[in-house]
Amino acid sequence: MISKKKKTVKKKSRKFKAGEKIKEQAELLLQPLRGMKDILPEEQPYWDQVRRVSEKLARDYGFARIDLPLLEYTNLFSRGIGEGTDVIEKEMYSFLTRGGDKVSLRPEMTAGVCRAYIQHGMNILSKPVKLFSTGPVYRYERPQEGRYREHYQVNYDTFGEQDAILDAQIIQVALRVVQNLGIKAVQIQVNSIGCPFCRKEYRELLVNYLESKKNKLCQDCKKRMELNPLRILDCKEDKCSQVAAAAPQSIDHLCEDCRLHFRSLLEYLDELNLPYMINPHLVRGLDYYTKTVFEIWSGQEEGRKYSLGGGGRYDGLIKVLGGEDTPAVGFALGVERLIGEMKRVQAKAYKYPKPKVFLAQLGDFAKKKSLGLFSELEKNGILVAESFGRGSLKSQLKVADRLGVEITLILGQKEALDQTVIVKNMKTGVQEIVSADKLVDLIKKKLKTSSVIVYHNGEENGNNSKSLNQD
Repeated sequence: MISKKKKTVKKKSRKFKAGEKIKEQAELLLQPLRGMKDILPEEQPYWDQVRRVSEKLARDYGFARIDLPLLEYTNLFSRGIGEGTDVIEKEMYSFLTRGGDKVSLRPEMTAGVCRAYIQHGMNILSKPVKLFSTGPVYRYERPQEGRYREHYQVNYDTFGEQDAILDAQIIQVALRVVQNLGIKAVQIQVNSIGCPFCRKEYRELLVNYLESKKNKLCQDCKKRMELNPLRILDCKEDKCSQVAAAAPQSIDHLCEDCRLHFRSLLEYLDELNLPYMINPHLVRGLDYYTKTVFEIWSGQEEGRKYSLGGGGRYDGLIKVLGGEDTPAVGFALGVERLIGEMKRVQAKAYKYPKPKVFLAQLGDFAKKKSLGLFSELEKNGILVAESFGRGSLKSQLKVADRLGVEITLILGQKEALDQTVIVKNMKTGVQEIVSADKLVDLIKKKLKTSSVIVYHNGEENGNNSKSLNQD
C-alpha cells in the first residue's frame, strides 16, 4: 500500500529547471462560502424595514444601543454558553491569532454584551440597564431552511431586575417587533426550566427516565445524556420527540421561588393579552438560561411552524463571567427568518421616498456648477435625482420622465453664467427662469403644496410620511 502511494506521487510530480519559480494558484471561486450570501440591493428594503422597526422599538422601550466586536476570546463563549452545548462542541468558528490568542467569531451576542457590561462598570448605572445590539453572528452548522452560517440578529438585553414583569416586557417587545413587521399569525411558546437549585433534582429525575429509553434516542442525544440532558427534550428527531413526550416536565418540579416567578409571568402575559402557550419541552440550547425561556413561532399553515427567535432569563451569567451577581433577561430574533416570513405573508418592505425633483445639466461649465447646486439642495433637505455623466439634455429628461418627478431643474451654459436655473413643471410643461439664490425657497414652496417628503437632519418630514407602527 505504501509503495503504491509513492508511485502515485511520482506520476503527479514533474522536474523543474534551475531558477524556475513554482507557482501554486488556487482556483478563484466567484461565490461566497457555503452558508454565507450577498445581500443585494433589491433585498435591502426588507432589511431596512427590520432595522427601522427594531431600532425604533428599542428606543421606545428605553434600550440603549451597544455595538460589539465580531471576535472575542473563545473562553468567553465556552464558559458562558457551556461546554456541553452544540454551539461550543461543533458550531463555532475558532482559530489562533498570530499572537497565539485563541479567538472565535461570535456565535451569539449575549455573552459579549455581558462581557461589556462587566468591563465598563455598567453595574453602577440605574436599574434596569437595557441594551440593544444588532449584527452578524456565526455558527459552523449545516445550513437549514432560513439559516446561514453567517446570519444576522437583533438582540435586546435587560440587567439588574429579577421581577417577572421584566420577563413579560421582554416578551412583549419581541412580539411587537414581529408584529410591526407585518407578521401577525405568531404564537409565544413559554416555559420555566427553574434555577440551578431545583433544576438539579429535576435533572436527576430526567436522566433516570432517559436512561430507560436510551436505546430509542438518536446518537446526538445519547451524547447529551451526561452533559446536557435537557436538550434532548428539544430534539427534532421523531424518535426523540416521542421519548420527550412522556418525560417528566420541569414546571412540575420548580422550587417555590421559581414557581411564583413563573406564575407571575403568566399573570402579566394574561394582563397584556398576549397569545402564549406553555410548552414543557422548550429548553433553549444554551446553558446560561434560568427560569423563563420563550420562543416566537411563526404561524404557518398545516401545523408547520418554526422559531423566529427567542430568549429568556440568565440570572447567573454575569457572575459566571466574573461580575457581580446580576439578574438578567433578554432575547434575539433572526433577521433572515423574519424576512423569510415577511415574504411568505406578503408583508410590506420599507418604501424609500422618491425624489420629485430632477437636476439636468448641459455643457461642461454647467456640469461643474451643477455639483454645487445639487449639494445646496441636499443640504436644505430636498431629495433630488440626477444623471451626471449623461451628455444630452434629451437623455436626461427621459430619466426624469421615467422617475416620475414633478419638477426638473435645467442648468445650461447661459444659466450657469447668469446664475439662474430653468424650473420646468413636468406635468404642464411650463418653464420659468429663477435666480439661483431664490431657487431653494421656490422649490420648498412648490414641494410643500404637493405633500412631498422633505428631509431635515436625516429625518423625513411631510404630509405623506407614515409612522413605523402602522401596519
